[in-house]
Amino acid sequence: MPRALLKLIVLSFLLIGIPGNLSSQTYWPGSHPNWDRRDPAELGLNPAKIQEAVEAAVAGESNSPRDLSFNHRMTFGREPFGEPIGPFTTRAPQTGLIVYKGYIVAEWGDPMKVDNTFSVSKSFLSTTVGLAYDKGIISSVHDLVRPYVAPIVLDHGDGEPGDQDGRRAKLLFESEHNRKITWDHLLRQTSDWEGTLWGKPEWADRPSDEPLSWKNRPRFDPGTAYEYNDTRVNLLALATTSVWRRPLPEVLREHVMDPIGASPTWRWHGYDNSWITLDGRSVQAVSGGGHWGGGMLLSAFDQARFGLLTMHKGMWNGKSLISEEWIGMASTPGGVNQGYGFMNFSLNTDRGRYSEAPEYTWTHTGAGSNLIYVDPANELVIVARWIRGRAFTDVVHAVLDSMENPVRN
Repeated sequence: MPRALLKLIVLSFLLIGIPGNLSSQTYWPGSHPNWDRRDPAELGLNPAKIQEAVEAAVAGESNSPRDLSFNHRMTFGREPFGEPIGPFTTRAPQTGLIVYKGYIVAEWGDPMKVDNTFSVSKSFLSTTVGLAYDKGIISSVHDLVRPYVAPIVLDHGDGEPGDQDGRRAKLLFESEHNRKITWDHLLRQTSDWEGTLWGKPEWADRPSDEPLSWKNRPRFDPGTAYEYNDTRVNLLALATTSVWRRPLPEVLREHVMDPIGASPTWRWHGYDNSWITLDGRSVQAVSGGGHWGGGMLLSAFDQARFGLLTMHKGMWNGKSLISEEWIGMASTPGGVNQGYGFMNFSLNTDRGRYSEAPEYTWTHTGAGSNLIYVDPANELVIVARWIRGRAFTDVVHAVLDSMENPVRN
């Protein structure tokens, strides 16, 4: 029987046997590159408003150089110890996707282009922590990290204060302060961990304008102060690698990226010097945020698949890949920063990010800007790369305006 005829028969059966229309059923894209497109009007969206959103995105392209290595040298590269140690791409033009009820209703730019995604890498990192939690490898996010992490051989200069000389096995949670750090503190960026990793002191990432305080300021008790800091994110990546006893890209591929049908083009890079010996083999600890290069390099299509996974609370086509419990914790405001869940779930608490969108939304956020807007109530995922933040807000609001009765609270 011809495949087209068989498809028509199956579709007719579904229309007869299931109440309601097809748009009310959950659609899951097939493995890359299979992903159904729909005209916005077919799904009840106003095409003019969708076009308005696309035009706002394109007009809002970032003013930063497309050569991301050059851009680094003009920005973060000017920090102390700011030298790049991971790869950068030359980015695509402003690019994006609008996914409604699982279907692609708009795409523009070059969504197949594999580029750095910077801090969106954090959301993939926190997912590997979640997978360890779901499997019982990590018992509780409120456990101290210290009992989970074995001695790790690090190069001269890495380690905690007072233990940064010599290449030897080092414990990274031994100081009086660092012993008090939990997984939750690292996930919410409230640990205030002290030390150096991969040649990058924690004080050198986005340093204050008071140089005399960089190395000697009093520490905040873990859990009491929020600080966005990529050295500590990389520490979480190393600790998570240690508990999995496997490279994190292998974990992510097996448990997430292959099951959601991602393309074979994504890569999760570490740094030139972030190699450790693990169970007799050389393993690269990945970059959790791409601050000095590396991190997740992937396409907008793969970003959108990940957004759909989190929108569906870790479910994909009838199978739970990440527990709903974990997604619930990741999307819950922290006690110190109400706009931040687990890295990098940027929350719309009190509608502080998008005034016209529901409060219960999150955006996987990275420099560039790289943004994945996730809106469970409206079954909406929007990916925009290399866009100015204000322009992206206009995009989100235009897409919501395209709906007949969007949920806004």
